[in-house]
Amino acid sequence: MRFVSDTRSDLRQMARGWRWGRRSLVPRSAEPYVLPAKQTVFPSDWSRKRPAIVAREVAQKAGLEPLFRSQVRTRVEGLDILDRIEGPVIFAANHASHLDTPLILLSLPDEWRRRTAVAAAADYFFDTWWRAVGSSLIFNTFPIDRRGGSMATTPGEVLADGWSLVIFPEGTRSKDGWMGSFRMGAAFLAHEHGVPVVPVAHRGTFAAMPRGQGWPSPGRRQLTIRFGEPLSPLEGESVRDFAPRIRAAVASLLDEDRSTWWEARRRAAAGATPDPSGPKVAQWRRVWEQSESPDQDQLPGRVRAWSRR
Repeated sequence: MRFVSDTRSDLRQMARGWRWGRRSLVPRSAEPYVLPAKQTVFPSDWSRKRPAIVAREVAQKAGLEPLFRSQVRTRVEGLDILDRIEGPVIFAANHASHLDTPLILLSLPDEWRRRTAVAAAADYFFDTWWRAVGSSLIFNTFPIDRRGGSMATTPGEVLADGWSLVIFPEGTRSKDGWMGSFRMGAAFLAHEHGVPVVPVAHRGTFAAMPRGQGWPSPGRRQLTIRFGEPLSPLEGESVRDFAPRIRAAVASLLDEDRSTWWEARRRAAAGATPDPSGPKVAQWRRVWEQSESPDQDQLPGRVRAWSRR
């Protein structure tokens, strides 16, 4: 009987979890869990009003552009396609550096640049008021929440107001200069709002100012940028099928920039466009290859007879 009594006592003690005096298992130092407050990024509509547009024009032409040109050299090709279309459009580009945004904006004709907004990460460009105000005023940015929060402005509202958008479908800057996978945001917006997507490919921004570097490298590195033919969803084409076509168009433009228009078209027709995600080699080799400026991979005296000017 004593064995049964001891066993019953042990089982009761185990059920209580050895909590002498039935004290709580939660430490006194533990704080209660509180659901995080759902915050809304402050509005950026003011940056698309006339006073801000005038101020931005002065800031870009008198400050940003002279500074940008003093640090890098640029070559722009394919702008003729903008003469054949009307806005708004979605400019979908690869993303390798903080130089990408000024390169794209300052490469556009003035009438297009003045009506183009840039989608920017809310957790980076809108984390402090001074960064939010500065980026909104100079680059006409509006926040995109990569973490699923609520926004004060949506890309659809910006498009509906007649503004073109610059979107980086990769969602973040490349760590090694090579192009990553494309998210479906640009394809979805084009599908939902009936606007074309203009693929944009640029090279040299990673070599000039890679991720983690706060200022362009000395020596006025060469940057190149190309605008491709506009793309629209085909009849019955889903967003999931349209997104890879946008990425393929950007990849073809990168191939064209490294070679010629004719050679790139032949490879695209044969399905042999080089993979823009780069070779499967050691990380240091991937970074090393992308650290070379575009002007260094051109043979001396080579005539780019098939390049689109």
